[in-house]
Amino acid sequence: MIILGIDPGIARTGYAFLKHTGKETSLLECGCITTKAGTAEPARLLEIKKDLTTLIKKLKPDSACIESLFFETNVKTAMTVGQARGMVMVTLAEAGLKMIEVTPLQVKMSTTGYGKADKKQVQTMIVKLLKLKKIPKPDDAADACAIAWSGIGR
Repeated sequence: MIILGIDPGIARTGYAFLKHTGKETSLLECGCITTKAGTAEPARLLEIKKDLTTLIKKLKPDSACIESLFFETNVKTAMTVGQARGMVMVTLAEAGLKMIEVTPLQVKMSTTGYGKADKKQVQTMIVKLLKLKKIPKPDDAADACAIAWSGIGR
């Protein structure tokens, strides 16, 4: 089974493809879809959709896991993340993928067993769980690894 984890954002959308065999889970690929600041938002959203579609066709995931939108005090940031998240959801639906939504708490619990874990603790556990040599960079890619991990078995 291949699961795609996505950390949506307008500037950077992190992605991670994990292969889960039941006994082992390994990282196939992770990275970020990056859009250029100053470009019109519709063009940035379309770029996310096109790049994500290409990745899905290449790595053929069985399901996808996306983090649910958490409360954001900056309304503009929340709106743009929500737009990117919506574009990701449309892309997943077009690809016919089962979509799993997880909360930040569920991501922390599934990776560290501790709901108040900080970002560094989650990243450290992802390195151990996936037997990596170092934390994936940038942070959005590491977050996508944790999101994908939390979708296993759901």
